[in-house]
Amino acid sequence: MIATCYRRAVLPLRDTPGLPGTDLAPPTVASAGDPFAELRIVHLLARLPRATPVRVRDIVDRLNADYLDWSFSRRVVIAAIVQLQANWQTDYRNSDGIVLEVGPAGEELTIEDSSRVDPWLIRQIERRRADCLEQLRDFALSEGATP
Repeated sequence: MIATCYRRAVLPLRDTPGLPGTDLAPPTVASAGDPFAELRIVHLLARLPRATPVRVRDIVDRLNADYLDWSFSRRVVIAAIVQLQANWQTDYRNSDGIVLEVGPAGEELTIEDSSRVDPWLIRQIERRRADCLEQLRDFALSEGATP
């Protein structure tokens, strides 16, 4: 019996002077529960000032300025904050760490100023990053990549 090894053929291409690049990507509309959107949101929240109310509107504006190929809405950002609140409540049995309130200028987020917040937020980001990597791996496998 003869063993056959299958390799993907690399298609040779030629240089085409003046050919425009394809480095443009379509915009991504962030949706609630999407780990890629939540990764970006929580990463920004980890860098916000502590013990100071920050308007959700300002968080949305900053996300949209930082990620020009994304569109974040207040609804999606609030959903990520509410999920963080639930995770905080589960881990610490109180609601003081992540506080979302309606202030005179709309929804405001206040993050506790304590030594436990940064390590906890880093773990939250690591979890979302792992979810993103798993989704990318699943996509690559379903599209025919070899493991």
